[in-house]
Amino acid sequence: MIFSLFITLIVLVRFAELAYAARNEKILRKKGAVEFGREHYPLMIVLHTAFFCAMILEYLFLSDKSFSMPLILLFFILLLFKFRIIYVLGPYWNTKILRLPGTPLVTRFPYNIIKHPNYLIVVCEIAVIPLAFHLYYTAAIFTILNLFVLYIRIKAENKALSIQ
Repeated sequence: MIFSLFITLIVLVRFAELAYAARNEKILRKKGAVEFGREHYPLMIVLHTAFFCAMILEYLFLSDKSFSMPLILLFFILLLFKFRIIYVLGPYWNTKILRLPGTPLVTRFPYNIIKHPNYLIVVCEIAVIPLAFHLYYTAAIFTILNLFVLYIRIKAENKALSIQ
């Protein structure tokens, strides 16, 4: 029951993020934003979709159905940090890499401490969410796959951020 509620909540949050990103994309494109990293975006969609499928399958067939309340609470703390990132970026936050030339880079917290805080949160989420339900295979496999995709993504984003 806890697993179903938790996964449903995460999926609803992800859909809200996608809707906000689509709204922001529309606005940014009208202003002349340029997209970077388009070629790897489908890989991200496949990775994140497969992540949820793998969690559900591992939970159903390999799990002891237990959970860790401290890790569930940690997820909610990560979610608060993600909401802070979304708030700070405002209309520039997106799941795609869109750069509006001439726009200054954001330097408010947490961007004054770390260059890509959203990706740090995603790395933590992909480990913490399955570990909260002792889904060790999903946590290990998707943490590694996500790091590979983020390596490609961060290179593309750094290229976008270097354009004035």
